[in-house]
Amino acid sequence: MKDSLNRPVSESLKEYARGIAGGLLFSFPLLYTMEVWWAGFIASPAQLILLVITTYLLLLGYNRYAGMREDASWRSVFVDSVEEMGIGLALSFGVLLMLGRISLSGMSVEELMGKVIVEAMAVSIGVSVGTAQLGADSGGSEEEGSAGEVGGQDEGSRTGSLGTAVLALCGAILVGGNVAPTEEILMIAVEADPVHVLLMAVVSLLLSTVVMTFSDFKGTNPKPDKVTAYSIIHDTCISYIVALAASAFVLWFFGRFENMSFWNAFAQCITLGVLSSLGASAGRLLIK
Repeated sequence: MKDSLNRPVSESLKEYARGIAGGLLFSFPLLYTMEVWWAGFIASPAQLILLVITTYLLLLGYNRYAGMREDASWRSVFVDSVEEMGIGLALSFGVLLMLGRISLSGMSVEELMGKVIVEAMAVSIGVSVGTAQLGADSGGSEEEGSAGEVGGQDEGSRTGSLGTAVLALCGAILVGGNVAPTEEILMIAVEADPVHVLLMAVVSLLLSTVVMTFSDFKGTNPKPDKVTAYSIIHDTCISYIVALAASAFVLWFFGRFENMSFWNAFAQCITLGVLSSLGASAGRLLIK
């Protein structure tokens, strides 16, 4: 992805197209989910502001560590993140209007904005991922050499602990967020015995280990020649902790912890964590 301030119009239009495709591809389940419409209706202004700030920070992190070239300036990262959030809001508004979930007449401004903002945040992350991952590296061939030299100096910051944690968080929220507002997570968690909860946690850890250690996804960074047991356990634990934190946040936002005992809230995090850990592990592999 070229510096957004210097790229030609034709390339910008292609990136917008990839962003729109990615935004719809990754967030259509949420746009068609009744619980999310309801969450937008009952969300307080403080919750909406927190959601916007959290999403923007995630976009900054994703664009800094995976979505843009290594030599992209922070100014470009900020500009691209604003653009992606704007595309997310426009897509969310258009799709909800098409589906008849919002109306320009007979609906309060608060309800309209709540529904659009809640949906738009997931769409924005999808736009960012789609822009970076769905297209060819246009224009990259002739600049590959110089970029590689510059990128080599900055490689440590892109593949460091903070970068991998940010990408894991983006992946966990993108995947887990599509399921978090549904009633099924609550039903599974409430009906689950401690043995089932433990089994889900073990499966989550195994999935994280398999995805990060034993799979070679196309386009991912090559693995180190020597993979130790310590690195496998360390990476798996970090990925799962991030997945549980992301699960807790999205469940809290959708009001799934209200009037719940600690055990039921914990069981919901573990239940959603099966999906979120898969997203977190896959997200970490998107570092390019």
